[in-house]
Amino acid sequence: MRKVSIAYPLTRGLAKFVFFFMYQVEIEREEPSPAVGPAVILPKHQFWTDIPLVSIAFDAPLSFIAKKELFRFPGVRSTLRRLGGIPIDREVSIRTLTSIRDLLFRLKEKERVVVFPEGTYVRNVVGTGKSRLIQMILGFQSELKQRIPFVPVGIRYGGRKVGRRRIEIRIGHSLFADQESDATDLTEKVMGEISRLSRLPRVNHA
Repeated sequence: MRKVSIAYPLTRGLAKFVFFFMYQVEIEREEPSPAVGPAVILPKHQFWTDIPLVSIAFDAPLSFIAKKELFRFPGVRSTLRRLGGIPIDREVSIRTLTSIRDLLFRLKEKERVVVFPEGTYVRNVVGTGKSRLIQMILGFQSELKQRIPFVPVGIRYGGRKVGRRRIEIRIGHSLFADQESDATDLTEKVMGEISRLSRLPRVNHA
């Protein structure tokens, strides 16, 4: 596997320590996390705190797909890189060809990659899922010679309890698809599961 920078466990440990005083985090898994193998983690996205919360919920180191604008400044860029960040241009993927190769490499190395399928913050409801990146990852399966599990994650922010805000993180069952043409259907299933796990309604959805 890719050598993980010491910055990742240190930052994760700091987040766990700080969040203990701020939040009451409850984590529920509907199936055991596989010991080995690549996976794509697909969480609900409402606040910046979703990122450290997802890292806390999974024991294995994670790589996060992030919009390229966050990597604009050298100091921030190097920090995000050390923490496993992969910059992606969601509109024109060819502009981030190096990042796409990096993404494929990490999946080949059996790493877990986090993609926020809504693409941005969507609060109180579950937004429309973006299927382009999911389609691209499905296209890697032939080269990887295995099916990639797509794992939906619900995050629900509740009220305060004994001074700390309650947060529920529910990790759902893995979903699979066979080919790139299945991306739209898979994305629809993922968003439905995120809605169920987060107990939030879907926007403009019957």
